[in-house]
Amino acid sequence: MPQVVVDVVLKPEISDPQGQAVLGALGRLGHTQVTGVRQGKHFVLDVEGTPDEAELKQIAETLLANPVIEDVELHLPTD
Repeated sequence: MPQVVVDVVLKPEISDPQGQAVLGALGRLGHTQVTGVRQGKHFVLDVEGTPDEAELKQIAETLLANPVIEDVELHLPTD
């Protein structure tokens, strides 16, 4: 059964306090090479048959994300 991965992150212009908290903690732990953190959501959908990209994009943008403040990235199976 094909799996489709949907990653949802806040748009760059939207403040990400959770990402900033993680970045601050990394700095305090000595991981100064990390200069930015964006927190997001990761969904794995099991899809019967051949995945329909348009349908999956609609699902992602209407149910899994808020398109006003979040960006969606679909990762479809390659074979």
